[in-house]
Amino acid sequence: KDSPLWPHWKRWSVIGLLGIGCYNAFQYLALKTSGPINVTLVASSMPLWMMAFGALFFNSRATRQQLLGAVFSILGVLIVLSHGDWHQLSSLRLVPGDLYMLLSTACWSLYSWLLVRTSEPAGIKSQWADLLMAQLAFGLVWSGLFAGGEWAVDASHLTLNSTFIAAIIYNEIGPAILAYRFWGVGVQRVGPTVAGFFTNLTPLFAAVMSAAFLGEPPRAYHAMAFVLIVAGIIISSRRAS
Repeated sequence: KDSPLWPHWKRWSVIGLLGIGCYNAFQYLALKTSGPINVTLVASSMPLWMMAFGALFFNSRATRQQLLGAVFSILGVLIVLSHGDWHQLSSLRLVPGDLYMLLSTACWSLYSWLLVRTSEPAGIKSQWADLLMAQLAFGLVWSGLFAGGEWAVDASHLTLNSTFIAAIIYNEIGPAILAYRFWGVGVQRVGPTVAGFFTNLTPLFAAVMSAAFLGEPPRAYHAMAFVLIVAGIIISSRRAS
């Protein structure tokens, strides 16, 4: 409680809930019924969520180039959801995993805006380790509550083996520390809206990793979606420059 961040503990509790608790919970729930490539392509709607929250709650209007870039991103999402056949859109039925992923991206977008619009003194904002620890401390509490609730209603259990331990180590070093640190720096320097377009690079990595580790090579319509997503990044980034 002697931390200068403690007077703002309520805001950091919300940040931990959105960015660590809800974002990860919804994303892992999504992967139960959706494949990794589809999940990450649905997540490419992130720029729209960023612009929507910015306009509604943070007085940040999107530019025309950003809106055009978002159109390209959404076209890429529609291509993968329709499996490259536009006629399927009329009878499209989303699986629960796709809806969970939409909730996950919404939580991440609001989390990103809250990171930027801070009320702490300027000197505190430069202490990145303290800011990261505040997120992780509250996020761990929320995630623990979610896990406890899951174990209370389900027969879920953990099986310790080398694969599980390796996954935990990777998540601790990569997504839990490095990724949150890099993202925090990114949104502070370019803003949540522009940063949101770069999350659309995730499907490119997901496709490569799925082919390498899960035996799920991407199909032709995934390649079409990738082209549109990259085009959206280029358009929005040029405007930002």
